[in-house]
Amino acid sequence: MADSKKQDAADPAQDSQDSRTDASRRRLESAAGNGGNGDNQAKGIDFLLDVPLQVSVEVGRARMLIKDFLQMKEGGVIELDKLADEPLDLYVNSRLIARGEAVVVNEKFGLRLIDVVSPSERIEKLR
Repeated sequence: MADSKKQDAADPAQDSQDSRTDASRRRLESAAGNGGNGDNQAKGIDFLLDVPLQVSVEVGRARMLIKDFLQMKEGGVIELDKLADEPLDLYVNSRLIARGEAVVVNEKFGLRLIDVVSPSERIEKLR
């Protein structure tokens, strides 16, 4: 009986959390959609603008044996799986979002985007 009361007390809180989560997801999906006023869309996602993201660019990948890994030294070369003229992969929070080509910006590396995943696909990747 006491357990039943605890479950009843917990259910409204869970229902409230589920409702907030569903509402947030609907606002996010609506903002990423094509319809509606741009100003309303911007206001709908303002709460997300200060969320930090981990952005990384992958040049290529390689597999090696542990013995080869342990024998690495300065001047050694690791051959990657991509050709020199292939686009680089841009990941945001470990999800592939775009491809691009390396550029130099103020003496630092940059990435010129040439193929970007659509906003609706980006939202889908969040799930």
